[in-house]
Amino acid sequence: MRLSQEQLATWASLATVLERLPRALDAQLQESCGLTHFEYGVLFALDTAPERTLRLSTLAGYANCTLSRLSRAFTRLERAGLVSRETDATDGRFTLGILSDAGHDLVQSAMPGHHALIRELVFAPLTTAEADSLGALSRRIAEAIGPAEIWTPRP
Repeated sequence: MRLSQEQLATWASLATVLERLPRALDAQLQESCGLTHFEYGVLFALDTAPERTLRLSTLAGYANCTLSRLSRAFTRLERAGLVSRETDATDGRFTLGILSDAGHDLVQSAMPGHHALIRELVFAPLTTAEADSLGALSRRIAEAIGPAEIWTPRP
């Protein structure tokens, strides 16, 4: 069954956002700190985790990526001194990703510009009620896509 004209128009708008937003975020982060949006997301998730540490499998779930993709990115970040890995002492089958002080400093320095761009591109065009609706709708779509845990920031 085909999409209705209204559904097709909504999908076209959403698909355009899904294509354009990552490019805009990547460009800003590459210019400001030499990271891709994916790499920044990995560092940010570690920065907000307890003790700046997460299992790589958990991080891959948050990033919706394979462990292989995460491992390649982690290797680049390790070479830059931003992260390290160690075996999980509570269960040796898992590897922990740990954010270094340099990684924390980079996240903190990149955050103001990154958040300013997000405010400009995502929140400025919307009312507060629309932004709240966008959050609720996005969560519902993410949950419909699959059961993987959805990353949410700590208070």
